[in-house]
This record gives sequence, structure tokens and C-alpha cells, in this order.
Amino acid sequence: MSSLVCLPVHLSVSICDCRFIRVVVCFSVRLSILVFSLQLALRAGNEKEEGETADTVGCCSLRVEHIALDDEKEIVVDGKREKHKYVVTFDFPGKDSIRYFNEVPVDKRAYKNLKLFVQKKNKDDDLFDRLNTTVLNKHLGDLMEGLTAKVFRTYNASFTLQDQLDKMTNPKDSVHDLMLTYNRANRAVAILCNHQRSAPKTFDKQMENAKEKIAAAELKVKTLKAEAKAAKKDKDPKKAEALQSKLNKAKEALHKLEITATDKEENKTIALGTSKLNYLDPRISVAWCKKYKVPIEKVYNKTQRSKFNWAIDMAGPEFVF
Repeated sequence: MSSLVCLPVHLSVSICDCRFIRVVVCFSVRLSILVFSLQLALRAGNEKEEGETADTVGCCSLRVEHIALDDEKEIVVDGKREKHKYVVTFDFPGKDSIRYFNEVPVDKRAYKNLKLFVQKKNKDDDLFDRLNTTVLNKHLGDLMEGLTAKVFRTYNASFTLQDQLDKMTNPKDSVHDLMLTYNRANRAVAILCNHQRSAPKTFDKQMENAKEKIAAAELKVKTLKAEAKAAKKDKDPKKAEALQSKLNKAKEALHKLEITATDKEENKTIALGTSKLNYLDPRISVAWCKKYKVPIEKVYNKTQRSKFNWAIDMAGPEFVF
């Protein structure tokens, strides 16, 4: 994770400059929240998504107890465990009360700002007590019509999907392999936005059934291989050709089962639908489908296609977010 940056809060001013202090502090609070929203894809605060009822925490509603500040700490960044200065640890209930935990190295000035914000506060006090979501969105709306804190989160999610698809898509892959790639790209977005869920109660049973199907398919492939080999030895070209055709179909069926099982396992605790329907620019998915000849119904069902009909009409295979 790249360092987060905020402007410093200058305290070396005279008593007559108290108004200036309030302005600078409020500006630093706004900037801190927007940086967290943009770079960490954190919610601004108390906004709800369609169908959501559980209590959630976001930037504006963070309490002192939800962060920890370490002048130096060993953490994992980009897959490497190293010591970093000015580390902020976020630990709070996110969407559907699923825990959000992240350790992030931040810019020194941002770190000092956060140190200032927690001074003389109790654990259950608001971290950013001078601002709420309504005030923040009003400020953003004054800067640009329609601009809200969620726009930053939406941008980050869409940028991540486009980036992941560009990096991972293999044009030579089958539709089933391409869909695994798409779901993995979407999964990166869901993780970024903390769209997690509890594993379904039937998950273990579903995986057990999937393994049984894979085992049966593997046995079928093995049997057909032996039969095809025997037919070649018997110099029976028609039988060998027919068996080879059956073998190819059996291999394809096995591959589909393996992909389905892999996809299910990888998304055991990830809610892919939330980001796909609420945060991602649908033109990215539509363009990707058109470019790699993936049926759009593989990504969006009938109701969703109706909702995003404008994107289906607008985005061609050349569209890039």
C-alpha cells in the first residue's frame, strides 16, 4: 500500500489565530477522510447500500478505538514483511459487521495529524469529531455538482477492476477460464472494499459434492484414455477417433468442474455481487465481454442487463476506464 498523505496542522500560531486553527484542522480532517476513501476505498461513514441493514463504520464514524498508531512496526506490504515507520492499524466492523483489518504505512504529516486527532480523547470518542458525512458531501457538492465521498470509492473500485483485467486476461483462454479471471479481478475489488461475508452453511457439503464430481470425471478421463490407446493398438481408426472425441469432451467437462470448484473456494467469504452492482462502472465489464467474446449473460443476469442496458449500448470493446 502506498503512503497516505495529508497536510500538516500548524499549531505554532498565536491565540488570536484560533479561527485559522479551526479552518486548518477542518481542512486536514476533510483531507484525511478523502485520502482514506480514495486510497483505502473506505466508506465515508453511514451510507447504506441496497438491502443493507447492519450497522457499519466508515471514515467519518471511526472512533479512537478503531485505529492504533505505531511510530515503527513490522507489517506486510505488497507481500513483503518489513519494518515501516508511521503505521496506522485500522480495526473496525465493516459491511454487515464483518471485521475490517488493515495495517498501512502513512506519510509523516498524516501520522502527526492522526496523533493530534486522538489527543485527549477516550476510546469511544469520534476520531474525526469536527465532520460528518452530510457536511463532507455538502462540501464536495459545492466543489462539483454530484460529487460525493462515495464517488472516490467507486473510482477506486472501477480502476482496480480495469487494472486487474488488463493484467490477468489471456485472450487464448476459454470462456470458462475467462470467467474465472473476471471473478478474480472482481474479487480484488471486493477485498479492497471489504465486501466480505460469512461462509455459507452449506459450503462444506457443496465442496464435498464438487470433489466427488471431479473424482468421477477424472476416472472417466482415465478410462477413455486407456480405451483410446487400446483402439490405436488394435488399428481400429474409427473407434480410436470416436474415443478420442469422447476423451476431449470428458477433459473439457473435467476442466469446467475444476474451474467451478476453484471459483467457489476462492470466493468462500467474498461477496462479489456488492461491488459488481454498486461500485463498478458496468462499461468495464461490458467492454471486456465484447473484446474477449464472453456472453454478457455470464456476467449480468436478465434483471442486471436491464439495469445496465445503457452501458451495453454505449461501451464497445475498445472502452477503457
